[in-house]
Amino acid sequence: MTIYAVGDIHGQIEMLTRALDLIRADAGDDAEIIFLGDLVDRGANSRKVIELLMSGQADGKRWHVLKGNHDRIFERFIDHGFQYDPRIKSGLGWLDRRMGGIETLASYGVTGASDPATDKVQAAARAAVPQAHVDYLHNLPLWHQHDELLFVHAGIAPGVALADQTEDDLVWIREPFLTYTNAHPWLVVHGHTALDYPQHFGNRIDLDGGAGYGRPIIPAVFEGRDCWLLGNQGREALLP
Repeated sequence: MTIYAVGDIHGQIEMLTRALDLIRADAGDDAEIIFLGDLVDRGANSRKVIELLMSGQADGKRWHVLKGNHDRIFERFIDHGFQYDPRIKSGLGWLDRRMGGIETLASYGVTGASDPATDKVQAAARAAVPQAHVDYLHNLPLWHQHDELLFVHAGIAPGVALADQTEDDLVWIREPFLTYTNAHPWLVVHGHTALDYPQHFGNRIDLDGGAGYGRPIIPAVFEGRDCWLLGNQGREALLP
């Protein structure tokens, strides 16, 4: 069975639309697609990205949208005013320019988000962001298993049963996941750690090609554990 995956989107609606066009050219209109999270931040059109994905799922498309760390920070800021996460070792808050929250709020018409009066910014955000969007992000699943493939935003804690994985690891982990070279129970397909281009590491595939930094979203297609990237010329094998 053929299944498609799209890495981190980061508010890049034009890149997302192009990725969907490439999938449609390969599969038609009924493709099953996994979106690996980080729908928001850094790009200019986070609201449009969320609306497109919500609309597609409401129309019955076989789309599975996973939660990323940026999605979690966004909904936690709206609900609770939290802009810091203990997993961010640099101590950056969501409203720091490097995190991208300012661009996400701007896509909802909220300006002045760099104001140090966080309560004021949160109040403006709560008034502008539809509750349906916050609920949507809050309820996104953390992983999707398909035969020998496990799709997740950041990765998994090696050697830990899937039922025992923590949300923090599933949306934030880097080490020891990135340097672990033994086989997992599945081929893990993830994003979160931005590369210049998607890469196959043998036991995992990283599809975050850096859309948050202006690089293109490159969708992937899987048949069993075999993987191809999609471009204007069709499929290109992605090998370890």
